[in-house]
Amino acid sequence: MTKTKKIISAAVIAAGLCYFGMVVYVWHFDSQRSEASPQRGLTPENAKILKMLNQKGCDYCHTPSAALPFYASLPVAKQLMDYDIRTGTKIFDLQPIRESLLEGSVAPEADLAKVEWVMQHNAMPPTRYTALHWAGKMSQAERNDVLDWVKQQRQRYYSSPGAAVKWQDEPVQILPHSLPVDGNKVALGTRLFHDPRLSGDGTVSCASCHALGSRGVDGLKTSTGIKGQKGPINAPTVFNAVFNHQQFWDGRASDLQAQAGGPPLNPKEMGASSWNEIIIKLNQDAGLKAKFLDTYPQGFTAATITDAISEFEKTLLTPDSPFDRYLRGDDEAITVQQARGYQLFKEHKCATCHMGKTLGGQSYEPLGLRKDYFTTDFNDADIGRLNVTKNDRDRFRQKVPTLRNITLTAPYFHRGDVATLDEAVKQMMIYQVGEKPSQPDVDDIVAFLGSLQGHYQPYNLFGK
Repeated sequence: MTKTKKIISAAVIAAGLCYFGMVVYVWHFDSQRSEASPQRGLTPENAKILKMLNQKGCDYCHTPSAALPFYASLPVAKQLMDYDIRTGTKIFDLQPIRESLLEGSVAPEADLAKVEWVMQHNAMPPTRYTALHWAGKMSQAERNDVLDWVKQQRQRYYSSPGAAVKWQDEPVQILPHSLPVDGNKVALGTRLFHDPRLSGDGTVSCASCHALGSRGVDGLKTSTGIKGQKGPINAPTVFNAVFNHQQFWDGRASDLQAQAGGPPLNPKEMGASSWNEIIIKLNQDAGLKAKFLDTYPQGFTAATITDAISEFEKTLLTPDSPFDRYLRGDDEAITVQQARGYQLFKEHKCATCHMGKTLGGQSYEPLGLRKDYFTTDFNDADIGRLNVTKNDRDRFRQKVPTLRNITLTAPYFHRGDVATLDEAVKQMMIYQVGEKPSQPDVDDIVAFLGSLQGHYQPYNLFGK
């Protein structure tokens, strides 16, 4: 053996020993972290899942404050880990899952769908991570444990009754036919929802931007308010909005009642100067006032007006779509192409955000998850959730819109700048999934989305 070959061999052996030594250290570090996981007071199932997440290092990249090993501060390693943490937390924040395990509370529905997908597709942890963190590799048995936990969470907290056995563990759920409501409040809320006296000049009602005959939207890129003013954002459908975890694109309203209180006083929307101005006008309607006092003895107030409107909005459901009937066990309810489109919808990760009863409304996602959507052409409305939380992680995040009746609610996205569903699917695949889809796949997914058109049955107001 020549001197050069000996030197090379020694270098290779030294590098191998260094790599092996680093792996042993990392394995020991990861094991110590796992054993130190908080366990007191947890159910055995939650303790097992939490320990597994710690041991596999999921929190390294998917939480902003995990304890990192010493080499995380070294040059090169620091840059790599900073990038991984920045990218990982943008894609998925593990903290709500961890908190639900520690507190024994319900895990967010959208987070369950994301965890389920990566377990089903063996997508995490990535190879670059497990090359050094051998303890991070997950066996199929461990993946099955996580999938079983997801299934238990979904069945316990989110599943809709009536699904066929083979569809009971789907990320998409059946939309119920109705919700319990107070009929008298619904009757009052119906009138107020359509009453332009809630606006400053008596020209705009809630129904102006959320027309029930147009599936709860106005069909415009961005809505037109009082005095012809154009708003900065597309009006989302009011149908099935009761199932959103929060309201408005940026989630600034916690529920339907809080949302109903926003537009009347918004200067670009309904433009009333105050609730007192609205109440004075409504009090002049003797008939409405008498009916209102029967249900709300305190009379017209901001709280009672918005309560009535929100009660009415709880009746704006569109059940019995072909896809709902399919989930109930009617295999003939959708076409072969639509069924294929649903499978592609899940395979391409669409159901990790568009899930649940309304296929959306349960999480905030950045427009431009895998490829930047905005460069310099954006405004305050585009910034989205950041306006509410002031957390830079939420820049460009918007509430995921429902896909129910999506074929009837164009144009799309929060700016209303996408005219067709075909283009919307393509852009989602490129900017959110990081894939360039084939046209046949897009056609199949669009066909599936067409199966989500339900049937609105107005609440029976007879005698109210």
